[in-house]
Amino acid sequence: MRLPPPPADRLPDGFVVRLAPGTQRRDGGTTLLGGSPFRQLRLAPAARPLLRGDRLQVDGPRSAALAARLLDAGIADPEVAPAPFPEVTVVVPVKDRTDGLARLLAALRADPGTAGCPVVVVDDGSADPAAVAEVAAGARLLRHEQAQGPAAARNAGLRQAGTDLVAFLDSDCVPEPGWLERLAGHLADPRVALVAPRITALAGGGTSWVARYEAVSSALDMGPTAARVAPLTLVAYVPSAALLARRAALGDGFDESMQVAEDVDLVWRLAAAGWRVRYEPTARVAHDHRVAPADWLRRRAFYGTGAALLAQRHGPAIAPVVVSPWSAAAWALALTGRPLGAIAAAGVLGTASAKLAVRLAAPGARPPYALATALVVRGSAASGRTLARTVTRHHWPLAVAAALASRRARRLVAAVAVADAVDGWWPHRRELDLPTAAAGRRLEDLAYGAGLWLGALRAGDARALLPAAPPPITPPGPTSGQPPTR
Repeated sequence: MRLPPPPADRLPDGFVVRLAPGTQRRDGGTTLLGGSPFRQLRLAPAARPLLRGDRLQVDGPRSAALAARLLDAGIADPEVAPAPFPEVTVVVPVKDRTDGLARLLAALRADPGTAGCPVVVVDDGSADPAAVAEVAAGARLLRHEQAQGPAAARNAGLRQAGTDLVAFLDSDCVPEPGWLERLAGHLADPRVALVAPRITALAGGGTSWVARYEAVSSALDMGPTAARVAPLTLVAYVPSAALLARRAALGDGFDESMQVAEDVDLVWRLAAAGWRVRYEPTARVAHDHRVAPADWLRRRAFYGTGAALLAQRHGPAIAPVVVSPWSAAAWALALTGRPLGAIAAAGVLGTASAKLAVRLAAPGARPPYALATALVVRGSAASGRTLARTVTRHHWPLAVAAALASRRARRLVAAVAVADAVDGWWPHRRELDLPTAAAGRRLEDLAYGAGLWLGALRAGDARALLPAAPPPITPPGPTSGQPPTR
């Protein structure tokens, strides 16, 4: 499904971007290191006066071009103000969940930002359509006699929208006041197609161990940091439970042939078409998580089946592990457990550091060997965590087979499982005890991995199980800040 290209309009005067957390400035502030994937940008002389400190305000074509380059590299984030009372149509797909629908519609009416907005409720084959119609009184109601899936329901509402902006909200969500205005502020950038809030746990969702685990580790929660959303970045997708979209960017909308992962597919198609997608965690929408253990595990397995569909459409963007050949070789040598292997691993990393230092060096300058070594070590450590994660999540059937065949593999898999559980628990140690975090992580990973392998078998396509190499940290040509020619 093709999407329309973004407009040629530049960022408007007054638009502000700020260097993202973790961005490093080198060579007297003329070189920027950061972003996701990690990269280097070198500012041309004409661009250097435009970026003073860590903030850039657009005041013409040159600064607009530089700000856009920084945004697209993930090296800067927009600094946007809420847009009060945007004109938006709210689309709510629902199937049978009348209690949640009533709660959501009440929240929309109580929020000054959405109280007067048109609402389209799409009943996707509910067993009791009269109950849905009663709850949806006051909204425009569409009905599918037979369930067609969430993508088709959202698209039906999208076609009925009479406003430039469309907000999608699932019926098990409750937005916090002000959520829409915070998201709409991003649309001052004419190339932003989609903005997503942070999805949090709905208060009163229960006290069971699953509820406590989901409250801090939900697959729908993309975390506390604002981000550019694109494949192979720290925030690779955003869930469709709550989204604000520019209607003109969506074309025909979600892919209706996908019953799962249709939100990831839309985000990646938008990125490929040249649109920007943003994640804004200061806007929050509460979600009524599934906390019955069987339902929760089935849902995680269902999510896993979507990876094969994404692999068919987007190839290595869905790779379960992204690791450079250097890191892969170093870890393979280190895991031999022999002194010679550790020495060889150190040699591999040393060679990689030397090559990277040459690429990072400014013209005529001495290669920054210390910086390159730090980057290679940090990247290899991150790769090691990712590889360990795949042992317990994406490739656990292979890990189990290896553990059954080898005592050494059994010890290694057990150590990885324990270390990964502690690693996942540590950021949430004040909210959740270690046994609950460990049990939740292991069960969630088993369910997701089972769905991943089932989806790959059904599709006859193993690409969702294969690793990919990251883009190289190769400095592009100087960033001049000159506006692009068209």
